[in-house]
Amino acid sequence: MTEPNNPDKTVEVSVSTTPESLESNQAAAPVHGEKHATKTGSKNEAVDSPGWERATLEKLAFASLTEQRLARRWRTFMRLAWLAFFITVAWLVISQNGASRAALKPHTAVVEIKGEIASDTDASADAIVASLRDAFEDAGAQAVVLLINSPGGSPVQAGIINDELLRLKAKHKKPVYAVVEETCASAAYYIAVAADKIYVDKASIVGSIGVLMDGFGFTGLMEKLGVERRLMTAGENKGFLDPFSPQTEKQRVFAQAMLNQIHQQFIDVVKAGRGTRLKETPETFSGLFWSGQQAIELGLADQFGNLDFVAREVVKAEDIIDYTRRENVAERLVKRFGASIGQGAVRAIQSTPTLR
Repeated sequence: MTEPNNPDKTVEVSVSTTPESLESNQAAAPVHGEKHATKTGSKNEAVDSPGWERATLEKLAFASLTEQRLARRWRTFMRLAWLAFFITVAWLVISQNGASRAALKPHTAVVEIKGEIASDTDASADAIVASLRDAFEDAGAQAVVLLINSPGGSPVQAGIINDELLRLKAKHKKPVYAVVEETCASAAYYIAVAADKIYVDKASIVGSIGVLMDGFGFTGLMEKLGVERRLMTAGENKGFLDPFSPQTEKQRVFAQAMLNQIHQQFIDVVKAGRGTRLKETPETFSGLFWSGQQAIELGLADQFGNLDFVAREVVKAEDIIDYTRRENVAERLVKRFGASIGQGAVRAIQSTPTLR
C-alpha cells in the first residue's frame, strides 16, 4: 500500500559527493573550458606520440637539402652569367681592335685623335701609334687621315706620335692628311703638322703654339690660417714646384728656361712640317689660336674640307675604315667602378709641363 502523504513529516535532501556525481558535474561545465581541455590534450598527445622526434628531424633535413639545392643553382647561374660576360667582352675586344684584315678593296684609313692627349686617355701615344701602324700596314689603305678634335695635352705624347708618323710615312710611302673638326690646338697641332695637308672647317679653332706649366701656391692662405708647412728634403731643389712652399727666383728662372726650350722644339716641328706654306708673323708662335679661315690665310692649314671630302676628292677612295683603337668594355667597367677618389684634385695641383 502506498503510504499517505504526511505534511508533518520532514523530507531530507542530500547532495551526493560520490565520484559518479563529480563526473556528472564536470560534464555540465561551461563550453569554453571544454575547448581548453581539448587543445591541451592534443598538444600533449603530439609530444607524447611515438616518432615525433624523427618527424621533426626529417623536416629539418628536407629544409636543409632544399636550401643547399637553391644555393647550388644560384652558384651555377652566377658562373654562367660571368662566363657569358667574359665571352661578350672578348668578342667586343676582338671586334673593336681595328678593321678586318681580310682582303679589302681600296679605302681611306681613319685614325681619330679626340680629347686630351695624355698617357691615360684614348688619345695616348700608345693607342694612336698602334692604330697608325694598323692603318699603314693594311695594303688596301690608300691614305691615312687623322681626324682631329682635341685641345692639346702632353708634349711628350704628341712628340712620340709626330715622330712615328714621319717614320711610317717614309716606310710605307702613303700620304697622310689631317682633318680638323672643332679644335686642333697646341699638342694636337703638334701632331697635325706631320701630315701632308691640313683640312679645316672655316670655324675650326687652330693654333695655340705655346707651352704652359700651371699649378697653385697656397703659402699666403697657409699664413692666414696659421698652418705651418714642414717639408724635409735631401737636395736643394727637391721641393721644386711644391704648391705649399714659396717659389724662389732661381726656381722660377729654371722653370722658364725649360718652358722656352720645349716651346722652341714645338716651333721647329711646325716650321719643318709646314715649310714655305707658313706665313710667319710675330703672333704665330705666341700661343694665340685662330679660326679655320684665318689659319688658311696664315699657312697653318691648307684648305677647307671634311672627312668625306678628303676621302672622295683627295684620296679617291670613298670607302672609309676606322682603325682607331678604343677602350674596351672591360676597361670601361674597371675605371667606372674603381676610379680613384680625388683624381681631379690631384691633377689640379700637378705642375708637369703640358701643351694645351
